[in-house]
Amino acid sequence: MANNPGAKKAIRKIAARTEVNKARRTRVRTFLRKFQEAVTGGDVAVAKGAFVEAQSELMRAVSKGVVHKNTGSRKVSRLAAQLKKMSAA
Repeated sequence: MANNPGAKKAIRKIAARTEVNKARRTRVRTFLRKFQEAVTGGDVAVAKGAFVEAQSELMRAVSKGVVHKNTGSRKVSRLAAQLKKMSAA
């Protein structure tokens, strides 16, 4: 248990940061889901738009430190591969 004021403040800061990061992670997942739904729907134009938004949101999460840089790049790469496969078909 935190006994000194500095430790108590650290606990408050961690709790606040956790809430913000949770919201950011949820936002990223929402955009990823929208992309997946667009791919499943089969409309290439909608999927391209959803890809741009998902990529932007993922990179924002990377810049904020919510997602590791390599994780963000890997996810964007996989989304791009899905989009390319969809447009080729």
